[in-house]
Formats: sequence, structure tokens, C-alpha cells
Amino acid sequence: MNSLQREKWVVHRWPTWVIIVIALIGLLGVIGVKFDYVLYHDPIVTISQVKNGKPVKQKDEFQNADTITNQQLVGTVRNGDYKGKQVRFENTFSLSGASDQRYHKGDDAFVMIRQKGEKVTIRETKRDVPLAFTAWLTIILLLATMMFSGLMAFTSVAINSILFYWAVRLNGDSNGGKVLLIFGLLTIVFAVVTLWIVMGISHQMLVTLLATLGGTFLSVLVALGVFALTKEKGMYYESMEYVTQLPKPLFLAETILGSLGAVMDESTDIVASLFTLKQEQPELSSKQVYRSGRQIGRTIMGPLINVLFFIFMAETIPMALLYLKNGNTWGYTFSMNMSLGMIQSLISGIGIVLAIPLASWFASFALRRRAQ
Repeated sequence: MNSLQREKWVVHRWPTWVIIVIALIGLLGVIGVKFDYVLYHDPIVTISQVKNGKPVKQKDEFQNADTITNQQLVGTVRNGDYKGKQVRFENTFSLSGASDQRYHKGDDAFVMIRQKGEKVTIRETKRDVPLAFTAWLTIILLLATMMFSGLMAFTSVAINSILFYWAVRLNGDSNGGKVLLIFGLLTIVFAVVTLWIVMGISHQMLVTLLATLGGTFLSVLVALGVFALTKEKGMYYESMEYVTQLPKPLFLAETILGSLGAVMDESTDIVASLFTLKQEQPELSSKQVYRSGRQIGRTIMGPLINVLFFIFMAETIPMALLYLKNGNTWGYTFSMNMSLGMIQSLISGIGIVLAIPLASWFASFALRRRAQ
């Protein structure tokens, strides 16, 4: 499908009955997920009775207060060798809910069954229904508001999720020895697949792709240069939780993927605006197009960098508060919990800045060649 055909699809409005049919089919799928017990190997229990004990207040050595409650639960096994058997088990939950779960009548939960069904230990709640409902709602909103463009956006996310899954599997098979190579190539594939599906094969797509990859990888090269000059002082790789492979390549792989989204967003906006501007004002010279691109980039650069900072803060607030509540200093809390995230945000910010001249120059060059 070329760009002209794609534009016709985008502006074409789907009949209302098509969206209604898709919504009903998706809703039936969500309901079906509620009763998909047979698809799981681990036993699932539907809770039928809940008896909560008396709440007990507790304090630790740092004067952190919480309330603990014990639950007596009765449920019916829905799958496996003990299907239909009624079981009794206990659960303990806290008011904070930091590392536990309160259960209610009608909830489904994964359990461990031992001693011929007499010993039952609850593991975690079954969460596939909320996930399926969220996915269904997202798809319907995309189709209802964006039509074909929404379908393409969802398709790109689905394909990228599959690619990410296989990249993680491949990384596991190689014991993490090729993590930077695997996710570096995955970054290129992500960019190509996303822009191809959303924009189609066109000059605009190729220009956006070059600007995106250029800004992403140049920012990582700048970071590597700084690391070499500073001998990586202040890089607390040991703060990466549960890492079972070399932390530095994994950190760089995370940084590349993190930078890709922000740089692609900015590059897409700049290139799309310049192509539209040139179409409306064909008399513009290449230098004027380049200057317009830089002006557009300066306008959107600030909000994008702030978005990265907000995401970083949202990710680190829970652990930072936990560190501080347990008597750690601000310096130690920042080093062990926030420093690597801040560095990744800075590298992504460098990519955003570099993408402005790259996207502007590539767009001006492509538009000049196309006009000849």
C-alpha cells in the first residue's frame, strides 16, 4: 500500500456497525477469558467464602506503621487433578498492600496444592481478565477515534511485542553474552516495523527512519565517550536489581530502547510538519525548510524532555520512599535507586537534541531531491 492509498484509507470513515461488531466480538473474548481455567497448568481456585480476622497494628525499628489482617478463605478448584474440590486456606494482607493481596468473594487465585489436596498455599491473583478488558477497551477506542490509523498503531504494538519476546528468549539462550547486539538490532527492527506500518513506504518514512536511528545511536556514542573520559565514575551498576548477567551491556541496551521512543516521536513530528509545509508552500528553499525544522524541534524539545523526566520520577518514587523510610540518606538513595535512571534520561535527552538537526537536514535534502 503506497502513501496515497494509505491516506484514502485514513480519511475513509468506517460504518458504525463494523465497530459495534468488533466491540461485541472483543467483549465475548473478555468474558471467555474469565472461564479459561483449562488453559492453565497451575491450579486455580475461585474464592467462595472470606472471613477476615481482627486487624493487628505493627511497627518496625524505623517506626514504619502498618496493619496486618489474616483471612480464612474457602474456594473451589477449577482445573487440574483436584477440579471441583473445595479447599480451605489462609492469606495475610497489609493495609499498605506493598507485597501482598487482599482477596474478596468471587476472586480467582493461583494456588499450590500438596499432600493430596489437604495443604493449600495461595500464590497470586489471576489477572488475565483486567488485562484482556484493558486491551479490548484500547482497541475499541483506537478504532472509534482513529479508524485505519488506530488499527495500524495497534498492529505495530502487537508485532513489536512479539519481536521483543523473541529477543528476550534469544538473550536467555545466549546467557546474556550478546545482549547489546541483540537489542541493538532489535532497535533497528522496531523503528523499521513501526514506521513502515504506521506511515507506509514513502520518502517521509525513510527520512523519519534515518533521523530516528541517527539520533538514537549518536546519543549512545556520546554517552560512551563521556563514560570513557570519566572512567565511569558514579555509575552504580550494582543497583540494577536481579541482574544475572553483565550489567553494563544490559544498561546500554535499556538506554537504546528507551531513547528510541522519544527520538522517534520527535523525528516523526518534525518530518511530517516539514513535508506538509513544503506541500503548502512549494516555493520554500532547502535552507528555509531546514530552519523551519529546527524551529519546530525547539518548540517540542522541552515538553519531550520533561515527559522523560516525569516517567523517570514516576518509576523511582516508590523505591526512593522505601529507601528513605528505612533510614537511608538522600545520597545513598539517589545512588542506589535513581542515578542510573537519571543518566538514561540524560542520554535520551541528548538523542532528542541531536534528532532536531538530523531530521531537519534529512527532510530538507529529501524535499529538494524530490522537487528536482
